[in-house]
Amino acid sequence: MGLAYERHGSGPPLVLLHGVGHRRQAWGAVLDRLTPHRDVILPDLPGHGESPPLEQGLPIVDALLGPVRALLDDLGVEHPHMAGNSLGGRLALESAVAGWAASATGLSPAGFWRSEREVKMAKATFKVMEAAGGRLQRFGPALSRHTAGRALTYGVIVNRPSRMSAEQAVGDMAAFLAAHDALEVVPDGIPVTIAWGTKDRLLRPPQVLVAKARLPQARIRPLPGSGHVPMTDDPALVADVLLQGSGRLTSQPAEGTAR
Repeated sequence: MGLAYERHGSGPPLVLLHGVGHRRQAWGAVLDRLTPHRDVILPDLPGHGESPPLEQGLPIVDALLGPVRALLDDLGVEHPHMAGNSLGGRLALESAVAGWAASATGLSPAGFWRSEREVKMAKATFKVMEAAGGRLQRFGPALSRHTAGRALTYGVIVNRPSRMSAEQAVGDMAAFLAAHDALEVVPDGIPVTIAWGTKDRLLRPPQVLVAKARLPQARIRPLPGSGHVPMTDDPALVADVLLQGSGRLTSQPAEGTAR
């Protein structure tokens, strides 16, 4: 069984990859701003959302990106623009290094650690969120209906949890709890565009300096006031970063399909 995905809009193909514990609906806040200009493809990564489990025994990048590449082959999409958040950002950069992406944009991409301590802190945060999520799971729907509840469950990764819908928050908790196999992933890659939330509490903003030092040719975009998952914090700015990172604007009518 292939990856679960949605496809909306028209124009140059733009594939959006979510982060660890998230799902394709993570991009909902920016989708309407992209579809007039891009053919947007939104997969659930292996082990996330509605997609099959992560295949064991393969190098992690192959296990995650291989099914994405297979999906694009099935759809007849060649040389797409790739973008992603966190782990998804790093995978987008990996696709550029592999030579099959037209561009790569990473929103707080994983892997630009300044020290082993930062690696351990990020992993520990995910483990704490996983454990807390398990304990709060039966209260998730009730918590997600209220701003304070969303702040409790998502304050680490989203700077403005009040902008998340209750439906998104409930679904994201379920997706996080289903994503155990990908929690140890820190892939390598070279980005084209890197954007970082200034309020990122998971991958701290100074990590962008590491990316800049290693990749002086990269375009760096700050995301003022945004957290680690910036799409709901500032949809207009994130959409602009994605459009600019994937080339000039186009104006074509939007249409959508889902699987």
